[in-house]
Amino acid sequence: MALPWDFHPLEGARVRLDPLRDDADFDALYAIQSDPAVCRYLLYDARSAEEVAAALERDSAKTRLERVGDYLQPAIRLRDADDLLIGTMYFHLTSVDDRTAEIGWLVSPRFQGQGYARECAEVLLDLAFGELDLHRVYAELDPRNTASVRVCERLGMRREAHLVEHMWLKGEWTDTGTYGILEREWRV
Repeated sequence: MALPWDFHPLEGARVRLDPLRDDADFDALYAIQSDPAVCRYLLYDARSAEEVAAALERDSAKTRLERVGDYLQPAIRLRDADDLLIGTMYFHLTSVDDRTAEIGWLVSPRFQGQGYARECAEVLLDLAFGELDLHRVYAELDPRNTASVRVCERLGMRREAHLVEHMWLKGEWTDTGTYGILEREWRV
């Protein structure tokens, strides 16, 4: 595995992944993370301005993968729209020994259903199975989030688990779905 790895901008056909910017990204990120519909299937409720500011400060500093627990939360920016922030990705190193990471995405409702999450995930999977030499990448999600399930399926990820009433979240028992893909399966 090629660690440590320092984040540098990554390009897709329509998007650029680069670090969140404390100064420029607050308004767009707040619009996304304060929306109850966007947060419906996330581990957190709609965030206040203070919570978004704290998350932005914390996540913008995460630019290195070196040990278990390290993560990146890059901004998703449209390349042809002055790098407009339309969401964030999540890439979490969960095992160095087993060369495993978790992936996730969050896209503004205005840009959902247009393939941006899939394109960004492809960019990160290319990185994971290329430069980082990982063995496995997985996504954990609420199975009721059918849009994210479709993204996983379009990426070629297989459903590995469906844990029933796995966690108490937002006043109800929720299921957890796990989708995964191995390096030998990527871009076959």
